[in-house]
Amino acid sequence: MENRIKEYREKKGFSQGKLGDLCSVTRQTINAIENNKYDPSLELAFNLSYFLGVSIDELFIYERNEKK
Repeated sequence: MENRIKEYREKKGFSQGKLGDLCSVTRQTINAIENNKYDPSLELAFNLSYFLGVSIDELFIYERNEKK
């Protein structure tokens, strides 16, 4: 799942460490999420949305893979 966390984080002027502190995770976790190497839990996704001031729909880009 792709996301726009880095874009919104930078608009807020947050470092990865600051956003991690706000969400009670490490800077490395924020980095992994931003680089699409880790999908956050639902609780973390809501926290990211809250602290970045955007809806989850704005923050995460979901593309459904339909099997034919």
